[in-house]
Amino acid sequence: MGANHRSPRARALCAALREARIASGISQRELGRLLSITYTNISLWENGHRVPSIETVAMILAALRTSPDERQRILDLARNASERNWLTSGLAGVPQQLAGSTECERAASRITEWSPAIVPGLLQTPDYTRAIMTAGGRIAPDDVELRIMVRAGRREVITRVEPVEYLALIGENALYEPIGSPTARVHQLRHLADMAERPNIVVQIVPARIGWHPGLAGPFILYDFPDASPVVYFEHHSSGAFVPDAHNVSEYRKAIEWIREIARDPDESLALVNRAAEEVEAAT
Repeated sequence: MGANHRSPRARALCAALREARIASGISQRELGRLLSITYTNISLWENGHRVPSIETVAMILAALRTSPDERQRILDLARNASERNWLTSGLAGVPQQLAGSTECERAASRITEWSPAIVPGLLQTPDYTRAIMTAGGRIAPDDVELRIMVRAGRREVITRVEPVEYLALIGENALYEPIGSPTARVHQLRHLADMAERPNIVVQIVPARIGWHPGLAGPFILYDFPDASPVVYFEHHSSGAFVPDAHNVSEYRKAIEWIREIARDPDESLALVNRAAEEVEAAT
C-alpha cells in the first residue's frame, strides 16, 4: 500500500484518523500504549507518510471509541485506500470528498482552479459562502455555519507564511451572478481584488461569449505536489472524483494553457473585478 500512500483517498484516511484521535482527547503516546504500537507509527499514519491496514484502522477506531457512523465513514476510506482514482458519490460522499480536497490543498505546492460560474471556494467571503449554502434550504442552519467555518479554515493555505501558489481562472459571469445581497456581492468582489494582489495568487478572468474552449466542459482543479504525482479533481453537486492518471493530467494541463490564452491578463482582470464591484455598488 506504500506505493500510493499519497493518493487523495489515503490522505483523507490519514486526516480522518488524526481528527478522530484529537476528538477523543487521546494523545499519540496514549493510543500507542493502548494498541501496543509505537507512537512513531501513529504519527507516520496521521501525517500521511504511511497508510495503516484496514485491520489496524479498525483497532484504532475501537480504541478511540469512535461513533458508529464515523467508524463506518473512516473504514470506507480505508477500503482500497491505495487506489489512485477515487469517486465519491451521494450524501455520504460529501464529507469524504471534503476531506480529500482539504488534504490535497494542505499538501499541494501549486493549485490551479477553473471556476466558470462562481467565485472559487478559497477566495470566497463567509457571506458569499453562506448565500450559496442557504439557497433552497437544502442544508440545515447549524450545518451551514459549521461548513462556513471549515471553508474559512481551508483558506489558510493561501495566506499562511509559506502559502501555496494559486492560479484562479474565473468565468466573467461569476462576477455578475446575483449570489447573496448586493452588499455581500460588493464585499466579495472587493475581497477577490485584494486577494489578487497577493504575490502567490494570480487571478485571470475568462470572457463570456467567446466561443468553444475546453473550460466549457465544466469546472476542475489541478493539484501539484512536491512529493507526489499531480491530481485532477472534479467537484459536482453531491459527488466528486480525484483522477491522477498521467494522460488525463496532461490533457487538463493543455486545457489550462488554452484557457489562460483566452483569459484577460492579471492586470486587466483586476480592473474588471473592481469595475464589477463599482457597478454593483452603484446599483444599490
